[in-house]
Amino acid sequence: MDQHEAVSVVRQVAARMRLDIVEMIAEAGSGHPGGSLSAADIVAALYFGGVLHHDPGRPDMPERDRFVLSKGHAAPVLYAALAEAGYFGRDHLATLRKLGSILQGHPDSKKTSGVEVSTGSLGQGLSISVGLALGLALDESASRVFCLLGDGELQEGQVWEAAMAASHHGAGNLVAIVDHNGLQIDGACSEVMCLGDVEAKFRAFGWRVLGSDGHDVPALLETLAAARESDGGVPTVVVCRTVKGRGVSFMEGEAGWHGKAPNAAETEQAVAELRAAIEREGVPA
Repeated sequence: MDQHEAVSVVRQVAARMRLDIVEMIAEAGSGHPGGSLSAADIVAALYFGGVLHHDPGRPDMPERDRFVLSKGHAAPVLYAALAEAGYFGRDHLATLRKLGSILQGHPDSKKTSGVEVSTGSLGQGLSISVGLALGLALDESASRVFCLLGDGELQEGQVWEAAMAASHHGAGNLVAIVDHNGLQIDGACSEVMCLGDVEAKFRAFGWRVLGSDGHDVPALLETLAAARESDGGVPTVVVCRTVKGRGVSFMEGEAGWHGKAPNAAETEQAVAELRAAIEREGVPA
C-alpha cells in the first residue's frame, strides 16, 4: 500500500470509527465519547496505515506488535478499530457495557480478541508497556510496543516513573503516543493541573520526542512510521495535538463530553454529521 492509498484508507476508516463510537455509546447510555473521538485518527493510522504489525486471523502471533490503550476509558475507539479489522463481529458493538458483553467499559484482555492487556486505572499502561518492551527485547523480538496515553493521565506520577525506567533500561522498541487534546473530565488540563511543556519533560527523561497534528493523516502516518524505527536504546514519544470530541460539532473542545452519552436528539445530530463525513471520504454510510 503506497502513501496515497494509506492516507485514503485511514481517513475512511477513521470516519466510520467515529460513527461507531457515537452509536455504541448512545446505545449503552454511558461511555466516553470525547477522548475516543479525539484518538480516532491515531488509532486508525496505527491499525490501518501500515504502522502496527498485526493479524486479526492470528491475534496471538508471537511476531505481532503490541498496542496498549493506557487511557482505557476510551475503549470505544479501540473496539471500533478491532471490529473494523475483523477481530470480532460488528454486531458486538451494540452490546457495549451490557451485562455479559465482550466489550466492557474498559478493555478486558480475557474477553476481547485483540486486546493485549486490561487497562483503565490511569497511569498504569505505560508501566505495562515498558515491561512488554523489555520482555520482547530479551526474546530478541523485532516487535514494537505502542502505548496510547491521555494528556490528563500525564498528571499521574506512575507515568513518569515508567518514563524514567524505559529510558534507563533502554526500551528502544517502545513508542508512547500522547493524545494531547488539552481537556480532562474536570476541565482544561492547564487549570486542573498544568502539564507544562510535555515534549521538554519527555526529553528530560531521556526520550526521543516527535510531534504531529493528530488529525493530519499524512503527517500522522509519516511521524508514526518514523517512531516505529528504533533509535538504539532510546524510547520514543509522539505528542499528538488533537481536539476532544473531534468530528461532532457540539462535542468539539468541550470537557463536558469527556464521559457522557448523547441523548436521542444529540445522537441524531451527531450521526447525521458523521454520516456526512463518511460520504465526503467517498464511502457510503
